[in-house]
This record gives sequence, structure tokens and C-alpha cells, in this order.
Amino acid sequence: MVLLRNSFAAFIFLVLTSFTLFHHGWADYDQTKVLDYTGTIEEFTYENPHALAKVKQHDKVWTVYLAPTSRMESRGVPKAKLAKGNTVRVVGYPHKEVADEMRAERIFVDGKKFELR
Repeated sequence: MVLLRNSFAAFIFLVLTSFTLFHHGWADYDQTKVLDYTGTIEEFTYENPHALAKVKQHDKVWTVYLAPTSRMESRGVPKAKLAKGNTVRVVGYPHKEVADEMRAERIFVDGKKFELR
């Protein structure tokens, strides 16, 4: 019985700690370099832990990490307006190591500003 209990506890520990490996930290983004651009949404994923948009600016496509869906809803971000083909303005920070990836601090949809942090 002790072996079963210890095995179960070890399994739970491994499962819970493994999720931290999948979630990136905000320290991975360079807060000394502010990006501010307008582009067209190429792809949009509305799921946790964060919504994600692929935004094309000229010939470059950025992977933009947005806020968790619950925060976006509480801030009034119109999910329907984040569809492919729509234009948005994004302000945020570039990833320190991954080219073309950023964390958005705010997003402008139809000219309206939404704070994401």
C-alpha cells in the first residue's frame, strides 16, 4: 500500500511539474525593446494558457502571445474581430532568443486599445 501511495504521489508530482516546462516565462522577453506595429492577422488561436496570433507586417510574420482567454474576455477584447484578415496594432516585447516572437502588452482592435497585462 505504501508503494502504491508513493508511486501515485510521484506521478502527480511529475505531471504537475511537467506543465511548468511547457509554459514560457515572461523573463524570456526583452522589456527594454518595445515593438509597436500594425499588421494583418494570418492565424488566431483562442485557447489557454494564452491566446496566440500570427500577425503579418510587410513580409514578416510575428508570433504574438496575447493574454489568457479569461483576461481577454474580462478586458472586453472582441474575439470575433481577431479573425484572419483583420488588421490589428500590437505593442509588446520581442523574445530574447526566438526570432519573430513577441509578448503583447496591448492590442488595438478597430482603433480601440485593450491592455493585456
